[in-house]
Parts: sequence; structure tokens; C-alpha cells
Amino acid sequence: MIRISELKLPLTALPVEVRRAADAPSETDEDRISAPHPEDALRTLASQALGIDPQAIDQLHVFKRSFDARKADLLAVFIVDITLNDQASEAFLLNKFESNSHIQATPNMTWQAPCHAPAHFGAQKGERPVVVGFGPCGIFAALVLAQMGLKPIVIERGTPVRQRTKDTWGLWRKHVLNPRSNVQFGEGGAGTFSDGKLYSQIKDPRHLGRKVMQEFVRFGAPEEILLVSKPHIGTFRLVTMVMSIRETIEKLGGEYRFQTRVEDFDIATDASGNRTMRGLHLSDGSYLEAQHVIMAVGHSARDTFYKLHERGVHVEAKPFAIGVRIEHPQSLIDRARYGADAGNKILGPAAYSLSHTASNGRSVYSFCMCPGGRVVAAASEEGRVVTNGMSQYSRAEFNANSGLVVDISPERDFPGGPLAGVELQRHWETQAFLAGGSSYQAPGQRLEDFVAGRPSTALGSITPSYQPGVHPSDLSTCLPDFVTQAIREALPVFGRKMPGYDHPDVVLTGVESRTSSPIRIRRGENCQSINTSGLYPAGEGAGYAGGILSAAVDGIKVAEALALTLEV
Repeated sequence: MIRISELKLPLTALPVEVRRAADAPSETDEDRISAPHPEDALRTLASQALGIDPQAIDQLHVFKRSFDARKADLLAVFIVDITLNDQASEAFLLNKFESNSHIQATPNMTWQAPCHAPAHFGAQKGERPVVVGFGPCGIFAALVLAQMGLKPIVIERGTPVRQRTKDTWGLWRKHVLNPRSNVQFGEGGAGTFSDGKLYSQIKDPRHLGRKVMQEFVRFGAPEEILLVSKPHIGTFRLVTMVMSIRETIEKLGGEYRFQTRVEDFDIATDASGNRTMRGLHLSDGSYLEAQHVIMAVGHSARDTFYKLHERGVHVEAKPFAIGVRIEHPQSLIDRARYGADAGNKILGPAAYSLSHTASNGRSVYSFCMCPGGRVVAAASEEGRVVTNGMSQYSRAEFNANSGLVVDISPERDFPGGPLAGVELQRHWETQAFLAGGSSYQAPGQRLEDFVAGRPSTALGSITPSYQPGVHPSDLSTCLPDFVTQAIREALPVFGRKMPGYDHPDVVLTGVESRTSSPIRIRRGENCQSINTSGLYPAGEGAGYAGGILSAAVDGIKVAEALALTLEV
């Protein structure tokens, strides 16, 4: 097969999508069928790119579709895979266009398990691998281990996803936080209550991201995610998908222990100083013998970070970012990005990405942009406020939001040791709780007031989406001074790039502090801790991922490494 990229068509060449939102209660199988592609037009473009007759193309498959909004006239951009009637000529054409980066052989993207355990595997104590945490990383680590016959044991401090949803709504609607079951903790991880974005800029030469996407589709995601350049699922779908994955892992011999937290690590040290995992002490009072443990705890398992450090596991501070959530009417963003094409159903709600280097040397940038979504309460510790963004599959809500954050680093901002970043996060989250009225409301401020350096006493024409509510306040009281300064400088700059971005009534809510893990649990090439064999740090919490897709890919990598270590 031949893969051809950068095939461009005007929007008018695309069929108009007339479908109900995929997360609508009345959804049918027909609603989940992707809109047809302009195949005849694509055949023509592909044949022109190769210098062949369109009739020479046997089959054409659309691999990806994106949009180019850099000019007034928006274009749809396709990547297609084709086969020819005369397959022998494919090799000739690939050789002819060898130097053309837009014409390449279609890669083999099929995942192959590196090994498979015998049926009797797991009979010996401590033999079965343990996965701690069941977010995207833990889910795919456990799934791949199960597919290789390794019968993983999953430890998750939170509740199953249905109960977790109720607990999360308890904070959003009743101001009641469950520290063990919330946006951060529970089956599905933090990604379940987020935009469900499935794209990443990681290097992926083995196409493990494709494995992730195909598994998501198998478990209920719309097939469209395999096609669009920046796919997303949304919370509604993720809940049912996570349940289906859990059931599959169980059928393959996996085991779950919900509402169970790792309280301590049993690590043996021999006469030469070599450290080896032996087991886990759990919150229910039990001891689990475990020689191979994948730590996929996410970026908010702070008690676990402290315990690992206390037990001598190598932990180091890493950079992250802190800032606010910024909320605009989605219609404003659509007009700024798409101009006259705003509202076109093919395009859907617009997203954006912005960055600016402030005069104080700090990078200010948009983060985790959620078109047609809402700002949500994402606290996991009592007496602290944390914000995040979320969208459903339809992305049909009135506002757009994103993080507006500033980079911070251990060297400059928290040089106090490996866990100093955790304490910095806690400090500003506590200040946000106080600024919001000590009721889990988020402190909020009109953009005009924020730039002018005066507290907001009321909000304006833009209604914030955050639940359990927004308390007009002064965000400078819950952000480092250099963050406040950098964001104030960046806002008018972004307004010049995107008209309306710095509208006076735009709402800022704080704080956005969980952009990524404040620590890294360093690992070697075998994916084991550099000073503790049998411990496999993985995913976002260990500092090796940043989002659903990258965390899931890392989970696969670590599971494969573990399996090869077992030599089954």
C-alpha cells in the first residue's frame, strides 16, 4: 500500500454531516457512522500526486483528516492509503518518489505481543504482576498484561467508575469532597473527567498509539477517532468504555481491588546494596507479595510519592506549570479561528493553541484546551481548590476553556528537594480555597480586573461553567507573583493574535496546578526504577507522560518490558 499525505480540498467538497451528537440519549448505531468521504475527489488528487490514471487505483482508504485554518479559505487535509490494480507497480512508484516525504509505503501498525505466558502462570505467590492505579496508563498496562496471559492484579484507591461519578457530582453539586473518589482518583483516572483528548506529540515509531485507539474503538469509542487528526471521546463515553475494559481484563484472569491504597512498600536490600521489590502493604491491612509492580498512580497521588521517597526509591523534582482556567464563549473562538466558516458543522467547535514569552523570561501558554466544554472542580485533598477542563463528545456547551499557565522549574522556583513541587502546589491550592470563600467555590476574576490588578466584585456578561460555583475575587492572592505578571502581559498579546480573546468580561478561575507531575521517578532502559528492581514507574505520575494517549502508550511499553523480564 502507498500512503499519500497533504491532499487538500475546499470545505465545499466535503459532504455535510447531519448527525445527532454521539453522546445523546437517543443515540443509535446509525448515529455512530462517520460521514462519507469525498472519495472521487481524493482519487483524483491521489492519481495526480502519483502521475497515474485514477482508474489504476483499486482501493482508497482515508487514514486521517484535518483542517488547515491558516488562510481565509479553510481547507480539509487528508492522508490516504491506496492499493493499485497492478500491485507490482506500487514498488516502482515508491522507488520513484523515494525522496518525497508525502508519498511513502503504508507502515505496518499492527501490535504484536512480545510473549505469552503459559496457562499455569500465576500459580506461585508473588508471580503475578501488580498494577497500582487504573487511569489510562494503568488501564493499558493491565490490558496488555492480561492479553499476554499474565493475569495482573490491579490496586486502585478509588471506587469503580459508576460510584466514582456519584462521588464526583457530590463535590460539584453539594460542595462535599471525597478524598479517595473524585476527579483525580478512581477507575479511569483523571482522564475520565476531562476532554478525553487522544492526541499527543510523543515519538511513536512502533505506532502504539494506534493500538490504543483501536482498543478504544473496540470498547465503544466512535470509529471517527481513528480518522480525525485530533480525536477526543468525552466523559460520557469514557465511563462505559472503562467498564468494558475492566470486564475484559477480568475475563482474561485479571483481578481488581478497589478502594484499596498502597500504604507501604516492602523492599529488600542485599549485602551488595541491591534493592528488590518484595511486596505491598495495603490499606485494608493485608500484605500482597509482589515481585513486579507497575506504579501508574497519576500526578496527584502525593502520599504515594512521599512513601516512595521515604523508602529510598529515587525520586527527583521536575518542571511543571501553574496558572488559571480561562473561559470564553465558544462562538467567539469559532469566529476568531474560522472567520466566515464559523459554525460550519464539518469543522465543529474551534480549538486554539497560544504561547508567549513574557519579559520576565517565563513561558505563558494555553494548556488542555476544551472546546464546547466546562471548567470542573478537580480537588483531591480537603481544603484545597483545583480546576480542570472537561468536554462531552458533542462539545456542544456554550463556553470554551483552556488552562492559561506559566512554566516553573525546581532550580528557580522550588529548590527544596524532590517533593518541594508538591508543597508548592499544595500552598497555592490552599490559597485558592481561601480566596474562593472556603467552600470549594473557585476564585474567579474578570479579565479586565485581573489585568488592572483590582479584585472583581462581580462577574460580567460571560457566565462561568465551574461547579460548585465561582466566587469573585483576586487571583493574584493564589498565584506566584511571577505567574500573575506573566499572564497579565500575555493576555493583550493573545488578544492581538485572536480578536476577542482579551474581552473585558472573559472569566479567569484558579488555580490550574495539576498540569503534570511535580516529580519524576527515574527509570532505566528496562523500565525499572534505577535503584529498585521490580518497581516499574509509569505514566504521568512518574513523569513519563502528559495526557491520555501518551500515558496509555507508556503503560503498554512498561507492560511489555515487565513481560520480557519474566521470560515466560
